[in-house]
Amino acid sequence: MTADAGRPISDRPAQVVFGLLVIACFAAFFVTQRLKHTPTAVQEFRLGSSFVAGLPGTAGEERISFKSARADEATVAIVDSAGDRVATLVAGRPVERYKQVYLRWNGRRGEAHGYTVLRSPHGLPILLAENTGPLAPAGEYRVQVILSRQHKMVLSPSTFTLVHRPLTSSGSGRG
Repeated sequence: MTADAGRPISDRPAQVVFGLLVIACFAAFFVTQRLKHTPTAVQEFRLGSSFVAGLPGTAGEERISFKSARADEATVAIVDSAGDRVATLVAGRPVERYKQVYLRWNGRRGEAHGYTVLRSPHGLPILLAENTGPLAPAGEYRVQVILSRQHKMVLSPSTFTLVHRPLTSSGSGRG
């Protein structure tokens, strides 16, 4: 059996499928290009690699910062390696578009009862969350940012380690 142009009828479905595949490839290319140029919801996460909970001052605090691609209200939490929330640093805090947010966590569990605004040497505001619960267990943690208006939850790409202050020789029970 042949078509009017002298080609077998069975070639026509193959040609249609081939044409659809070519169109799908072009569409995928353009979607990929657009996604490559769309900013991620949370950018420029900066974390320390580790900190020692219980040390006085900034030595006993994890330094956290990030930017939001859009103005929003952010809830910032600390989650453990299982993804469970250990501490909430701020809840529903307005963040400006592309303005770096600076936070510090003292290693304590629970929801912060407020925060103290510190100033960096350059005058930038740093929010020191006032978490008063027991110290979180030593281990690996991530920062979780929830942007309420965008309905997005973003985890920091890297982790940090919470270390407990080692016992001094006088507290070791030897005598």
